[in-house]
Amino acid sequence: MTERGGSIDNEWDTTAYDDGHAFVFEHGRGVVDLLDVRPGERVLDLGCGTGHLTHEIADAGAEVVGLDSSKEMIETARETYPDVRFVRADAREFAFEEPFDAVFSNAALHWIPEQDAVLAAITDALKSGGRFVAELGGTGNLDAIISAVRTAAAQRGYDIENPWYFPSVGEYATKLESRGFEVRYATLFDRPTELEGGADGLAAWLDMFGDSLFESVPDADREEIVADAERELRDEQFEDGQWIADYRRLQVIAFRTTGRIELTE
Repeated sequence: MTERGGSIDNEWDTTAYDDGHAFVFEHGRGVVDLLDVRPGERVLDLGCGTGHLTHEIADAGAEVVGLDSSKEMIETARETYPDVRFVRADAREFAFEEPFDAVFSNAALHWIPEQDAVLAAITDALKSGGRFVAELGGTGNLDAIISAVRTAAAQRGYDIENPWYFPSVGEYATKLESRGFEVRYATLFDRPTELEGGADGLAAWLDMFGDSLFESVPDADREEIVADAERELRDEQFEDGQWIADYRRLQVIAFRTTGRIELTE
């Protein structure tokens, strides 16, 4: 989850990311299972973050490349896994000379509103018959948290928009099919997720992942908005000393069956 609003210039605290939000890559292990790596395959991990899943794909026998827009994420990944190749690039416009058997992505693509550009780059990166295996936030993802923050911000005169891309199964399958993919698996499901940090877990989550949500809010007002959102959410999202984020995930497996299709308006 390393693109913020599609920008390549955002800064991440990778220590806090790994130590306080490990659920991001821990849940991603199920997506690695969907990838079903075959030894010797070339695999691109798109939005690789600190590289933990990239390393697991390499351990399964693949020739893997991890790609991320974040300088901090790539530096940490290279330090942690020096035997794995990591590249810093923008997910909307990357290119490689040699195509891949598979493109994998976990918890990254919903950060990028320009999804057509991302899918065009993925199409170009895959061999004919290559597969795209991904998990991202789906429609309804984080509705309760986003609504509470928007309500609290509106009470102070700030209009907050949802900065993320959370598609439905139908919407995303249509995008893939329009680019010549055959969608063989797509599912949307709830994944209530405990946030680490106890009573401070929601504030810590918003501090790590909420910069784009609070883009129009001055720092001086942000803390009070978070506190108001916590009060609104506490009855439904706080249990046994833990905050529960209302995650909904979309998983997809699609195969490239044709060359790139140029879309027209």
